[in-house]
Amino acid sequence: MKERFAGFLLMTAVVPLAILGYLIIVYVGFFSTVKRGRNGVRALDHFVNASVFNGLAWESISSHAWRARDTHRWARAVVWITNKFQKNHCQRANKREQPILDLVEQKGLDKQTIK
Repeated sequence: MKERFAGFLLMTAVVPLAILGYLIIVYVGFFSTVKRGRNGVRALDHFVNASVFNGLAWESISSHAWRARDTHRWARAVVWITNKFQKNHCQRANKREQPILDLVEQKGLDKQTIK
């Protein structure tokens, strides 16, 4: 119960900041450096993967889609769409991110922190 309450308190602060962050990403995309925009989009990608697709916070939608392509329709759709823009994008994303996911699991960073 403590974890749910702490999560609720945290999200009341994070959600407005996430909306602000999205607006900054849009602004930065038009008027600032590519690197700053890329970092913001990457963070948003991980957030959407964790919240919408029930994925890991340390993984992009593309990498998650590659792992889930045999069991989920949405994943097959993501792989198909990204292949239209960049051949083997999801497979390469997973190859790049899998060592991070393995380390997170090995160190127990995906475990509950508030008890």
